[in-house]
Amino acid sequence: MKMVTVVGARPQFIKAAALSRVLRKEHEEILVHTGQHFDYGMSQVFFDELELPRPDYNLGISGGSHAQMTARMLIAIEEVLQKEKPDALLVYGDTNSTLAAALAAVKLHIPAIHVEAAARLGSLSNPEEVNRITTDHVSSVLFACVPSAMEFAQKEGLTTNLFLVGDPMYDAFLYYQGKRKVKEITLTDLDGTTHPVPPEYTYLTCHRQENTQDEETLRQILLGTQGLGYPVVYPVHPRNRATALKLKEEKHFNDILFVEPVGYLESNTLVSNCQRVVTDSGGVQREAFFAKKPCITVFDYVAWPETMVGGCNQLAKPLAGDILEKSKHKPVFDEGYKPFGNGDACKKICEVLRDVDLGARMR
Repeated sequence: MKMVTVVGARPQFIKAAALSRVLRKEHEEILVHTGQHFDYGMSQVFFDELELPRPDYNLGISGGSHAQMTARMLIAIEEVLQKEKPDALLVYGDTNSTLAAALAAVKLHIPAIHVEAAARLGSLSNPEEVNRITTDHVSSVLFACVPSAMEFAQKEGLTTNLFLVGDPMYDAFLYYQGKRKVKEITLTDLDGTTHPVPPEYTYLTCHRQENTQDEETLRQILLGTQGLGYPVVYPVHPRNRATALKLKEEKHFNDILFVEPVGYLESNTLVSNCQRVVTDSGGVQREAFFAKKPCITVFDYVAWPETMVGGCNQLAKPLAGDILEKSKHKPVFDEGYKPFGNGDACKKICEVLRDVDLGARMR
């Protein structure tokens, strides 16, 4: 089968690295990078260290409103699909790249395959939720990561070519875990100063617009995280670099290392060796669960219900007091509870693709 895979953002690079390694043993894959994440720290480093195949097309599309970005991607991806004439298109997750690619494919009568399908927050106020729902309803094959996604899909009538396979991100986490040692990591401060990783630390990631566009909101998150009793390692997302620099200069955050973005291998190691994770990332909260680290997620919605069991992952408001309050709960990790699969999701996906009727939902 000839397949076009479209990626555009950091979490998709990680999943593609895991699946492409298996997929290319049986299929021809054309890789398209939309450019949604474009700088070295958020994009190229992942291709370098994960040995992800170089994109056959790099569309260089980033910036602008959701509509502007999606529209430009839709046009560019359509041109690629018309040129390559694939048997199917494969997309991951919930970004604008995902939605644009799925729409371009279905309008050309090319079956779309959605990996990480049917995850739901329950609110259309979240732009990624719109992308997820629309992509699922135009896709021909849906690969769900977790049991809750299967339930959401079935409630929406998405039962044809729906498969529970596990999470490719868990495959990647296991495959790359330990490939970078803590002592090998050098953290680079935003002013260029280098630091070793502290012996004990809290790992913070914070990038969502609702948490970073307002200075006071980010200040509250930093105050709460700093109050957890350990130095904080905080790789700063390019989106909120200016605000982070301004807060750093206030000198209220002497226990926080404001550092440049880290690659996946470094992040994997930092999650695996920290005392606690504070994040607003859907991917990092899952990685904390994989690594059996207590996690506080600063977000309004439960993104991955499976991680909330036993207090392993708790939602907090972007308020210092709430973050500190949630840290008092001691999580209980059940060794036998594996809702994200056994680390063989990519193998299962390829097994399904050997026999699935790609056209079943298009007829």
